Amino acid sequence: MAGTRRMFTIADYVVFSLVLVVSAAIGVFYGCTGSKQSTTSEFLLADRKMQILPVAMSLLASFMSAIMLLGTPAEIYMFGTQYTVIAIGYCMLAPVIAFLYVPIFYRLKLTSVYETMYLAIVLYAPSLALNAVTGLNVWVSVFSVGCVCIFYTTIGGMKAVMWTDVFQICMMLAGLLSVLIQSSINMGGLSNIIEAATKGNRIQFFDVNPDMGARHTVWSLTFGALFTWMAISGVNQTQVQRALSCPTLRNAQIAVLLNCPGLIVLLILTSLCGLAMYAHFKDCDPLLNGEIQASDQLLPLFVMQSIGHIPGLPGLFVACLFSGTLSTISSGLNSLAAVTIEDIVRGNLYPDVKESTATKLSKAFGVCYGVVMIVLTFVAAQMGAVLQAALALFGILGGPLLGAFTLGIFFPKANWKGAVVGVLVALPLSLWIGLGAIIYHPPLPAPARSLSGCPSGNVTDNHANITLYRENTTWLDDSVTDVPDYTTSGVRVPKSKLWSSSPDYKE
Repeated sequence: MAGTRRMFTIADYVVFSLVLVVSAAIGVFYGCTGSKQSTTSEFLLADRKMQILPVAMSLLASFMSAIMLLGTPAEIYMFGTQYTVIAIGYCMLAPVIAFLYVPIFYRLKLTSVYETMYLAIVLYAPSLALNAVTGLNVWVSVFSVGCVCIFYTTIGGMKAVMWTDVFQICMMLAGLLSVLIQSSINMGGLSNIIEAATKGNRIQFFDVNPDMGARHTVWSLTFGALFTWMAISGVNQTQVQRALSCPTLRNAQIAVLLNCPGLIVLLILTSLCGLAMYAHFKDCDPLLNGEIQASDQLLPLFVMQSIGHIPGLPGLFVACLFSGTLSTISSGLNSLAAVTIEDIVRGNLYPDVKESTATKLSKAFGVCYGVVMIVLTFVAAQMGAVLQAALALFGILGGPLLGAFTLGIFFPKANWKGAVVGVLVALPLSLWIGLGAIIYHPPLPAPARSLSGCPSGNVTDNHANITLYRENTTWLDDSVTDVPDYTTSGVRVPKSKLWSSSPDYKE
């Protein structure tokens, strides 16, 4: 089923603009109250006075970037529900972080534990996807969102960042629920969506294949995901900084644990949106007929076709996506400022710098990094397919860093020489596996998609697309068909991104 493509209306722009205005207002409020962000402790750690719920919601918001909000429904649409088994990995992750890593960082009372191109990608990628299907100008969205984020992060500090995260996670939930509810109404109920997905081989769980070359299995989605997200949540500056803003260790641990059910709720909602997309497009795949060019454009197209006729709802969805962007970017800017002031300025250049000067420098660094991020979106715009490689490199580096921190935390006798050797050995291996998956990217087994319901002209005009799809994807009937092994230097490359943090390539 295909619908009519609609463009953004005035009501949609109003809803989207309100989200930016509210985010900026929160920054102004916290910039003008309390100590007015006059100390580095307040600016970078909210004076360690944040309560459990806002910290938990902030952790969740910074975890869910717009890339994940776009990517998870596309994953479910293309490959089915096997990916949702990652919820087990989330449940394993929370106690590991809460009871192994957080106590160490909290007791040390650190501000810094050790990302500008990545922030540019996070800002640019959803803007590009939305432009393709809604007509929302890429550079208008990049510039407006980037400037608002720099403003409230610099003016309001960590308190503003975390309370805007609370607002933004509410917007994410509202946007996803509005899409899911309206699409369920359009299709006659959630049961019809599940039925269509079942017939299309999109409902599948618990593949226990022990082969590490398989794309997604229980093992890669639990243990692989555990170590991938340990690097992101356990020793990542943005996540650690939030936990350290709690007044007590117990509060920090509870906040981290509460992150788990929130992640599962968002996983369920985004997965159901993916199934709803399949039910909507099952007879006329927009990738095969050339209506869109990339899988991350599936959800925006689906939204514009299914709820685009309701004034304001597309704007709410865009607000949902950019809430994920705002939370990730604001977290990154604040963390980059923290690392610069603590590790470079206080750690090496000016150990005795005055508190007031350090605070002003922290704000200045936040602005500078924000400007660099916006400038780098122009670079990201020229990268094309390399965009995926940049994201892969961000993940590939996480493994060696996790190993270095874990060595220092749990083996007190370890010294810097051992850490350096470990990173130097692990990094080439991680790069070899991750980049091998990119260079040799094996064809991915996927359930079939159809053009049977498309207008005949579209099928004829896009015959080349169908041929390309058949050459690069294994068609499935009742079971997954084996695909050829792809190797680097005779060793198989894992197809799951969760073994190496490298991306799976999609259309």
